[in-house]
Amino acid sequence: MTDLASADYFTDQSLAQNPFEYFAALREQNPVYREPHHNVVIVTGHPEVIEAFKNSESLSAVNAIGGPFPPLPFEPEGDDITAQINAHRHLFPIAEHIVVMDPPEHTMARSLLGRLLTPKRLKENEEYIWKLADAQIDEFIENGRCEFLGEYAKPFATLAITDLLGVPESERPEFRRILAAKSETPHTVGALDHTPVEVNPLAYLDEKFKGYLEERRRDPQNDILSGLATATYPDGSTPELMEVVRPATFLFGAGQETVTKLLSSALRMLGDRPEFEKMLREDRALIRPFMEESLRFDSPTKVDFRLARTNTTIGGVDIKAGTIVMLSLAGANRDPRKFENPNEFRLDRKNLHDHVAFGRGLHTCAGAPLARVEGHVTLNRLLDRMQDFKISEVSHGPTDNRTYTYEPSFLLRGLAELNIEFTAAP
Repeated sequence: MTDLASADYFTDQSLAQNPFEYFAALREQNPVYREPHHNVVIVTGHPEVIEAFKNSESLSAVNAIGGPFPPLPFEPEGDDITAQINAHRHLFPIAEHIVVMDPPEHTMARSLLGRLLTPKRLKENEEYIWKLADAQIDEFIENGRCEFLGEYAKPFATLAITDLLGVPESERPEFRRILAAKSETPHTVGALDHTPVEVNPLAYLDEKFKGYLEERRRDPQNDILSGLATATYPDGSTPELMEVVRPATFLFGAGQETVTKLLSSALRMLGDRPEFEKMLREDRALIRPFMEESLRFDSPTKVDFRLARTNTTIGGVDIKAGTIVMLSLAGANRDPRKFENPNEFRLDRKNLHDHVAFGRGLHTCAGAPLARVEGHVTLNRLLDRMQDFKISEVSHGPTDNRTYTYEPSFLLRGLAELNIEFTAAP
């Protein structure tokens, strides 16, 4: 285990395929451990990750996406680098988006999302999602097989959030074509080669929603986009247009990634463990705990990053200002101090909801309710409409020797493809 702890998490392709033994090796050394290659402190313990998430006063989210890549745009000086962070914030990756903001900017941006993610709007969106699931299944049900990510998960996640955000129906096919197309070259942020993304989905979304909201500010309608365009901050002030655009577009991009990975992970488990399929068919109430255990067992987001703005501690370990901290959600979700037999997939866990797949604290994933609804709807409709469900042995090998390929990302964990076979229900 000690040798494994010396591996380079950011460049070792084998760790992108299976990171769990690596995180366990680090936790065995110390739940708060400084890795030897990039001077990053990696937190793999469940209580320590939660402690760090909640310590927003000392830990900045400014580097949440890239961590040590690119290097810090300044040389940290002293015991409080808040002024340096503020002066150089614009040089960090996607600095304009909510995920890397700190209060008070984060608080203001989050308030705009709250205007969108109301119980009423989420309920309306759920009604659409049930219809969308059937429409997506209709495209391949007669074939008796499909590549699940490209034929269901990606277009489903994309179209679900186009509805939530009020994209005009006439333009939704364009969003699907551009954002849900199956690519031979993954462009996930955080790929191991650290190259720029070939296609920047956030830039595309910013441009599209900027146009929508400009039009609605000129000519408000009785629709969702108009509600976004006229949203105000809690103090009643009117935000600049892009301050409204960016929280919505980041929710779009991040939500699509998370849901796609969650759905494929859950479906892979059903295919590999037919006893779970039988249990869910007999008792649909088990679908919700099944989704929570899927989130814990194979977290769509493996890691998140923070930058220590002041001297602080995590788990009793001193962290100096300027230290890059990697919070391992995947590691925390398999911490044996929190989850008994953490490498087992179990529906009878009393603490199922204690996972940190959606983060904690200020940056808890705003799209978590939507992701849970999409998972619940998808599994219900697949069970309704398919029988004899199984993983394709041609693509992934026999039951006792499966082969799955994951995207080469140090940030996210998601299958590159998942081929399934089934019989359409009568």
